[in-house]
Amino acid sequence: MTESAVSQSPKKLSEAIESYGLQEYVLQLEVDGLAVVPPEVHGFPQARLDEMVDILLAEAEKMVGCAFSLDRGPHAKVDFPADAFSLSAFSEETGELSQFLIQRLASLHRVFRDLAVNPVAVALIRHMVGRKVTRFSSHNSFIKWQGDYGYGSSLGIHADQMAVPLPWGHAALTANTNWCLTDYSLEGGAFAYVPGSHKFGARPVQPKAAQMAVPVEAPRGSLIVFHGATWHGAFPRKIAGMRISVANYYRHLMITSQEDIQGAFDRSLAEDSDNPELFRELAGFADAFPYNTPNQPVPRVAARTG
Repeated sequence: MTESAVSQSPKKLSEAIESYGLQEYVLQLEVDGLAVVPPEVHGFPQARLDEMVDILLAEAEKMVGCAFSLDRGPHAKVDFPADAFSLSAFSEETGELSQFLIQRLASLHRVFRDLAVNPVAVALIRHMVGRKVTRFSSHNSFIKWQGDYGYGSSLGIHADQMAVPLPWGHAALTANTNWCLTDYSLEGGAFAYVPGSHKFGARPVQPKAAQMAVPVEAPRGSLIVFHGATWHGAFPRKIAGMRISVANYYRHLMITSQEDIQGAFDRSLAEDSDNPELFRELAGFADAFPYNTPNQPVPRVAARTG
């Protein structure tokens, strides 16, 4: 990245961005609204990512009732509830679903808490949202196997902050990560996005949004980071096997979180992580809002003197 390119960025680069050498990914985020960070840059060990796969496959079996494997997906035919006609709230199509979420990962195992405070991911997220105002929103895993439907023809294209009223500004109100625990390819059900869509300042309109979408093809271990206004979704997986990812989602502290981390998370688990102080800050444990008891001072009649 050239010095002039950095100087034209709307935001000053933080010490963390500089120290980790993330300038080129900041530029990608500015231009495209999404950046792919390779394993040698984010530094999270591949062995620990593989450990996550084992944990998630075991958890999937526990939740669904049949074994799962990377080469086969579910080892039995599975059915979704009758009202689960679509995993995309932005599509009215129906089809055979081939994906579900494992949620509240930070409560499941320490390896997911360590991933949530990965310093490279957090530095890029804070660059978009703000250094002091970034908080956790949710920690989930997408468990996906072969299926022609996926999200349907819409590809599930949406923007994560689209529930927030327009107009949107340059700063991200939310920002997301997608950790590729398996290879991402078009036929393998890759992440889909519309480059530069974070600058549109608008919600996706179909079918144009799906027609503009391109796949994010990346090797196992890659980190995908993107702006909350970036239009994105996913292609269906056309080949055998599974695509597994972890989505650590972050928000501005004035945006409601998806998961009730402040109220329902076992706070002692924060101490069992690579960076307890950072985990507590991003969890918002010391935030003034939301409050459940009065938190402002009240005057009392002054004591008489003399």
